[in-house]
Amino acid sequence: MASLPAATERGYTVDPWGDARSPWRRRVASPPLEITPVPPAQQVPFPLDGEGGQKRPRRAPKTPGGSEPPPPPPVPDTSLAEEAQRKYLNYALSVITSRALPDVRDGLKPVQRRILYAMQHDLHLAPDGRFRKSAAVVGDVMGKYHPHGDVAIYDAMVRLAQDFVMRAPLVAGHGNFGSIDGDAPAAMRYTEAKLRPLAMELLGELGKRTVEWRPNYDGTRSEPVILPARFPNLLVNGSQGIAVGMATSIPPHNLMEVLDACIELSNQRDLPVSRLLKKIKGPDFPTGGQLHATKEELEAVYTTGQGSLKLRGEWKQEEDDSKRGPSFIVITSIPYGVERKAIVEKIAEVIISKKLPPLLDVRDESTDIVRIVLETKRGTDPQLVMAYLYKHTPLAVHVPVNLTCLVPTDNPDVAAPKRLGLDEILNQFLTFRYSTVTRRLEFDLGELKARIHVLEGLEIVFDALDEVIAIIRKSEGKADAAAKLIKRFNLSDEQTDAILELRLYRLARLEIQVVRKELGDKRKEAGRLEGVLKSDTKRWDIVRDELAQMKEKYGDRRRTKVMGAVDEPEFQAEDFIVAEDANVVLSSQGWVKRVRELKDPSATRLREGDGVLAAVAGSTRSSVAFFSNLGACYVCRIHDIPPSTGYGDPVQKLFKMADGERMVAMMSLDPRALGEELRAPTEGAVEPEPPFALALTRGGLGFRFSLRQHREPSTRAGRKFAKLGENDEVLAVLLPPSHGFVALVATNGFALGVPVDEIGVLSGAGKGSTVMKLDEGERVVGASLDEHVEVESEKGKILRDSVEKMRGARGEFGRQCFPAKKDRIVRVVPPPVATPVLGKSTEEES
Repeated sequence: MASLPAATERGYTVDPWGDARSPWRRRVASPPLEITPVPPAQQVPFPLDGEGGQKRPRRAPKTPGGSEPPPPPPVPDTSLAEEAQRKYLNYALSVITSRALPDVRDGLKPVQRRILYAMQHDLHLAPDGRFRKSAAVVGDVMGKYHPHGDVAIYDAMVRLAQDFVMRAPLVAGHGNFGSIDGDAPAAMRYTEAKLRPLAMELLGELGKRTVEWRPNYDGTRSEPVILPARFPNLLVNGSQGIAVGMATSIPPHNLMEVLDACIELSNQRDLPVSRLLKKIKGPDFPTGGQLHATKEELEAVYTTGQGSLKLRGEWKQEEDDSKRGPSFIVITSIPYGVERKAIVEKIAEVIISKKLPPLLDVRDESTDIVRIVLETKRGTDPQLVMAYLYKHTPLAVHVPVNLTCLVPTDNPDVAAPKRLGLDEILNQFLTFRYSTVTRRLEFDLGELKARIHVLEGLEIVFDALDEVIAIIRKSEGKADAAAKLIKRFNLSDEQTDAILELRLYRLARLEIQVVRKELGDKRKEAGRLEGVLKSDTKRWDIVRDELAQMKEKYGDRRRTKVMGAVDEPEFQAEDFIVAEDANVVLSSQGWVKRVRELKDPSATRLREGDGVLAAVAGSTRSSVAFFSNLGACYVCRIHDIPPSTGYGDPVQKLFKMADGERMVAMMSLDPRALGEELRAPTEGAVEPEPPFALALTRGGLGFRFSLRQHREPSTRAGRKFAKLGENDEVLAVLLPPSHGFVALVATNGFALGVPVDEIGVLSGAGKGSTVMKLDEGERVVGASLDEHVEVESEKGKILRDSVEKMRGARGEFGRQCFPAKKDRIVRVVPPPVATPVLGKSTEEES
């Protein structure tokens, strides 16, 4: 502090930040600051924040009068739930009305509307003008009208230019604007854009006060609330968007058909949807395709405003010139919204996995048109091949339809979301178009009357030119001349200004005749417009004439074919599977693989510490069942198990399994492995039908169940065959002989051999009945169908006994066959997994 008095003595103020180099230091003409130091004895230590358990008190600022300021208003208490609900509602309304949903009148979302308006009004990118960098468009839109991300604005502009997305593109793009293969567009600094002629049909009448205007986000300029569209863009180009609590998915339609429907509806405003569908055949996608829907389905979708329509790619057959060469199927169009690359990759997966043997190769020979060539074996039925591809690839999709959009309300600045039918959408557009035409005519009439008023003033002075010239020459200025002319000829300010701005050559006799002719024409046109504005019929005639002109100028043929109901050829998935015998190996750790030959299961390749749990054989067309410890049965075709000469694949890759779920058994459903044909359950059968499998749990429960209910492949989630109690799990699933015995061994060394036919048969998933009673805390460690049972103790001892000694009745505790007081039993040693052998089915034997 020694330097502080010295500094003040030199005429400097005190640095408030404690830094002598601060810009706050400056020379002043005030007296030096005197500082009286406080003696150390009188200094009182003041604790800082957090020291001594106190907070440093803050001095309240005083008002200029010296009194204490009034206390701040209390913070109101509010419910967190109510406040969150209110704020989320505001957010939801903003997204719905200002982001995600299009307006029924011009079919545009706010960002699209602002892009088109900025390109026309601010950048002057007319169709006959030059291109401009996309970055300039995005920057102009973002800075003046749409204060959001530049990427979102650019993506919206790119979509307006993509002819595979928009049925009638509104922006002309120059450069890489993406492709149907899913390629991203080039960066906005590389591409250029301008408006297409059709976009001007949305913007052309903006200068005639046809729509309402509002300030932009910062109030520096105005923007249109809606564009004065001359065609129903909502239906022609469609729209997709996800708002909050609602979404929209409007497919594109053919411009000619939509305008035909508008013309017919303008003559009779209450036409039903069924009549409108005679004009509008259905959606018309820019990528073509075949739409498979009946008239009833289309009517239901367009009446309710929601539904789903099936769309397929088109194809044709081509033959090789040589008699022995392959046949070719050429895909000529793909469904809307599907990437061509995704279809080719999916077909290639089918070929690699050999799920469709007649299909040999796929080539994408597309240029500007789609051409995907499928090479097939000669003699292959192309209908069956395409039926399979329609089912297992994106060549066929269901297009969602949700005709949700914003409709006008009493407040011109606010629109409300509503799901409409086809007739409601067209009626909303026609009402808007009628209003737009009326406002345009009123504007034109007002302009005509203003011009007539000026021409009438010129006509007055033309009859007294010499006097007018004399008045002007004697005047002291323009204002003086205007005042004298108004007084002399009873003119208005507008007429006077026009006279004073008149060039001298206009005073020639021929020019005077031109003005008078113009006045006559303008009066005639004004009279015509007044007559039109007085007649609703004449205004509707104008609306219809303009729609017909749009149809003539921009209409094109339909691209999507409406085919009616789908005529599916009948085929079975196994028809495309090459029938050959194979073996399936399942390891204890859950790895599965398909091998063609299996001489010794124990010699198959496994991971370290793993072992073979089961090995079965069967035809690639037959099924294999996997049983889990949680009571689920998963069934798939042997052909669907990936072939491997290595470790195989995790079984979780084939099925959707729960945490902690593992496989405990695997069973081939091939008739040669079962010894009998696995037929479908007999219709009306009361009792379950053989063959039966036996399920046993660690809690000593068991039951038999029919394998017939598992003959067909399951979903990835499987089917339940057992309902387990708490802390219980399936121990084993066996295929027992009809009159054999099954032996169960518990942890306490007790064992029980029960006749299989004494165990009940369940017709559905259940818990079963008690097969072996257990003392509290004891569990079943294993089961066996062999004549002798081997068990392993905690200390690793292997003990063996005969099932003959274990025999008893179902529900007993069993007998103490293995000493386990000091060395408890941990598992039943399974017999070595034998090489699977396929016998003959009953049909082959007969």
